Amino acid sequence: MSLREIVALFRRRGPPPGLVPPDAQADLVEVFKSERRLELRRDGRILKVYRVALGFAPLRHKEREGDGRTPEGQYSIDARNPRSAFHLSLRVSYPEAPDRAHAAGLGVSPGGDIYIHGLPNGLRKLWTLHPRRDWTTGCLAVTDDEMREVWSLVPTGARVVIHP
Repeated sequence: MSLREIVALFRRRGPPPGLVPPDAQADLVEVFKSERRLELRRDGRILKVYRVALGFAPLRHKEREGDGRTPEGQYSIDARNPRSAFHLSLRVSYPEAPDRAHAAGLGVSPGGDIYIHGLPNGLRKLWTLHPRRDWTTGCLAVTDDEMREVWSLVPTGARVVIHP
């Protein structure tokens, strides 16, 4: 990595961007885990497509806290965190009732804190091999610049569908 690339990783990004006008916002975040693809859609039309990194154990649906899996199913964006440990983050509503029931049947915690986020803040940025490998603990990660774009296009309440 060149010095210029390292400096770019740590440049100040300022406050989070504002949301685009309502008629330009995504109403669906659709993720295809097997293809490592995240699509933002509005009225069925693709607005943007991103390469995404998943949890470090990406196969199958998340079952328990700490399993490193990214959930599969239907969720929504239920919170925004501009002061995340990663560059911005949008919280996915996992676990939903079926996830909690499944985990209870196994006698385990379903986990939580599933986000769409950018790269880690601070020095961890240097050894995060995004997007060449899955590295999160179950989240969906894009680059910082992409996350700024996602942040501006995806409102709280948008549907999230995560396919295997």
